[in-house]
Amino acid sequence: MPDKFLQNIKPREYQQKIFESCIKNNCLVVLPTGLGKTLIALMLTIERMKQHLGEKVVMLAPTKPLAEQHLNYFKKYLPELFADMQLFTGMVKAEKRQEIWKTADIIFSTPQCVANDLKKNLYSLENVCLLIEDEAHRCVKNYDYNFIAKKYQSQAANPRILGLTASPGSDEKRIKQICRNLFIKDVELRTRESDDVKDYLQELEFEKIVVDFPPEFEEIRQVLKKLFDGYVEELKRRRVLYTYPSKTGLILLQKKMGATLARGGKNFNYMLGLSACAQAIKLQHALELLETQTLTSFNKYLKNLFNQAAKKQSKGVVKLVAKPEFNFIYTSTNELLAKEVEHPKLERLIEIIKDEKRKNDNVKMIVFTQFRDTATTIHKKLKELKNIKSKVFVGQAKKADTGLSQKEQKKILQEFSDGEIDIILSTSIGEEGLDIPEVNSVIFYEPIPSAIRSIQRAGRTARLMKGKLIILITKKTRDETFFYVSKAREKSMHKAIGSIKDELTRNNLLEFQDELK
Repeated sequence: MPDKFLQNIKPREYQQKIFESCIKNNCLVVLPTGLGKTLIALMLTIERMKQHLGEKVVMLAPTKPLAEQHLNYFKKYLPELFADMQLFTGMVKAEKRQEIWKTADIIFSTPQCVANDLKKNLYSLENVCLLIEDEAHRCVKNYDYNFIAKKYQSQAANPRILGLTASPGSDEKRIKQICRNLFIKDVELRTRESDDVKDYLQELEFEKIVVDFPPEFEEIRQVLKKLFDGYVEELKRRRVLYTYPSKTGLILLQKKMGATLARGGKNFNYMLGLSACAQAIKLQHALELLETQTLTSFNKYLKNLFNQAAKKQSKGVVKLVAKPEFNFIYTSTNELLAKEVEHPKLERLIEIIKDEKRKNDNVKMIVFTQFRDTATTIHKKLKELKNIKSKVFVGQAKKADTGLSQKEQKKILQEFSDGEIDIILSTSIGEEGLDIPEVNSVIFYEPIPSAIRSIQRAGRTARLMKGKLIILITKKTRDETFFYVSKAREKSMHKAIGSIKDELTRNNLLEFQDELK
């Protein structure tokens, strides 16, 4: 039976079951976006505050809008006089936060705020009976969540930790690390297919749309690969590269050599290797844009490299753009754009959007893409269509002209909710946490190899109404690889969580038996 303090909302069966586990132990809850993780946090908040009268609850989220969203959710479903709820942000001075802490019952904050205050000893976590960490997949390395959890576990009189995430990743070592960092004793996992979940969800139609990689693009790709292979050979000759030259691998190699040189090592081989590595990374990025994005963004990137060379930003770039192969690539791209040739994925995407709009005039769609330039190119194309209104949705940036402030992000989401916009063209900012209204279709402009991000993207549809997930894939490119990698990682995530849950259950049983001795 729902708690008397829960107003206008009734937990689903799986939420009730998960909540009951969270009462007993520190718990990591893995639940796809839109399946109601926040309600579980709210139910546990009520329970802990009833058990430990006069103690506080702290709920942390990675961004201010997300922390604010949780505050509004709690206000909506709790009686007005249940608790004093406060939002901590960097805008509130530390001294003021110290004052608020004394009287507040439930505090919503970003981890940075609370971590800074704890480091300055502005308050203690002694009287906190529940610590909730949302987007708990971030509990790795030196993220502030870990510092706070450790401090909490040592200071609190009645500690209880709840971690929430749509996906903690696919690597068992990483998931175990998250569990260790949060002192987790139990894991509760549900997917769209779980027996106690599927009845609550709408049908999700999945469509994989495969397009051919055009012969004209293939010609450019071969020349790019030839340039790239030249730099890779140099790195192997210099005995600094022994593995497959992926973009990630090259970036790690660049960091390693850079760190050695920064420490004062006069390694001439590394100096030349660093330059070759930097150019290889640029060419690997160019290949990714050509294969998976738009010809416009690829062309823009080539122009950017010419600009870098003109400003003599590095000798390596000057040499790269002076190569006849590079000029062939640039000229060929300009010729194709002059003939209005674009990446087939872009053309197919526009067709899909027009078709969805024809079927349903009130359609709401999110198109996810890795790159801001791609989102902007799609937006320009959609502006040519009279009956479709789209907006680009990106995160904040240091340069004011390339990012959206949190206020602007909020405004776009409101316009989308009110039906003033049909389509949001989003980078990764739209994947995590934000309260985006229910959508009819989610489109991945490209597959991504990350299980965490794929699950978060897909969770934006088929919650309250029938939804569609469409993934665009270019044949014989990294799109195909990334699609299968993501699927495999999702499977291994479920397997890893299953074995960690079994391990935790065994450990808990042994601890209980020890206590009885």
